[in-house]
Amino acid sequence: MADTKVKAAPKKSTAAKASTGAAAKATKATKGKSNGVETIAQPDPVLPGTDKPNAAASGSDTPTPEATQPSFPKETYLQWYEQMQLMRKFEDKAGQLYGQQKIKGFCHLYIGQEACVAGAVSALEKGDKYITAYRDHAHPLALGTSPNAVMAELFAKATGCSKGKGGSMHMFDKEVGFMGGHGIVGGQVPMGAGIAFAEKYNKTGKLCICSMGDGAVRQGALHEAFNMAMLWKLPVIFVIENNGYAMGTSVARTSNVTDLYKIGLSYDMPSEPVNGMRVEDVHEAVARAAERARAGEGPTLLEFKTYRYKGHSMSDPAKYRTKEELEDYRHRDAIEGVRHTILTNNMATEADLEVIDERVKAQVAESVEFAENSPYPTPDELYKDVYVQADYPYIHD
Repeated sequence: MADTKVKAAPKKSTAAKASTGAAAKATKATKGKSNGVETIAQPDPVLPGTDKPNAAASGSDTPTPEATQPSFPKETYLQWYEQMQLMRKFEDKAGQLYGQQKIKGFCHLYIGQEACVAGAVSALEKGDKYITAYRDHAHPLALGTSPNAVMAELFAKATGCSKGKGGSMHMFDKEVGFMGGHGIVGGQVPMGAGIAFAEKYNKTGKLCICSMGDGAVRQGALHEAFNMAMLWKLPVIFVIENNGYAMGTSVARTSNVTDLYKIGLSYDMPSEPVNGMRVEDVHEAVARAAERARAGEGPTLLEFKTYRYKGHSMSDPAKYRTKEELEDYRHRDAIEGVRHTILTNNMATEADLEVIDERVKAQVAESVEFAENSPYPTPDELYKDVYVQADYPYIHD
């Protein structure tokens, strides 16, 4: 999937212009109260892929968006649809299995944020590197890691992509360029800069895209990494996946700067907000940043305005937001936006999309069966993969 690189059409659609312009204007979080819960509204009140307001904004429960002129080829939209459906169905199943205690430990689901990964992968090249925090199941799936290997990792099985040693929060797959999910908040930011330094030093022509949550921007290491990345013009794209609440506290309650992309401006780093609920906007922003990085012009900071439908982790009841707010964002769902564009532009029929849906369901079901039937790591695996040098001394007596 990561091999496919597409370019935007020369002219943006009316909807794309409206969405981009609205996202640029949506720079100040606004407070509201409902049922005693303080909530934060971020992105523009427009349905993904349309010029129509969402249900909450229009007062209608059944919005009927108009047809949108597509900005990309049919194959790209179908690829996005299947990728995002795989992420969504996989995460839905992971949540169910966690409730059955078949997946243990921490578990952070990506449901609602799928466009952030899908748009980035389609805009980049094979050989580029990806690094993120611990909400990391969707990244390897989009890059082409087998769902079997990802699910087995969640089950802590030896057939997992990290041999069952990483679990939900620490997945890696260097074969597809995924440099891992990282459990220390913000810890992956200087590592992302370091990976980009290696790409520049080795003259590979490749880059690193480093994703973080909105809570990570309060870590001091971010500022050190930003400064060095700009000083050395490293080929890195820093991405803030701003879902509004970090671990459960809104951006407006934890940061004086609520337009998080502006943090990059302190270092003269090109920075911009992006509608993270619209995969076309994500692709276009990442493609621009990648072009700069490959030209030797250094890093870019992108703030993806997105939203998670679930709590921070499976143990989070998300009582800090209202049901109305959650429903409002569901009307902006990125997958439904792509589906709408496909159907209204006759790129595929409902029956065609049902075939994709069934294929995705079969993949997820197969991944569960594979994980269930896989063995756990043997005790001697504890002493392997500690160092690159297999016979490194002092690992054990």
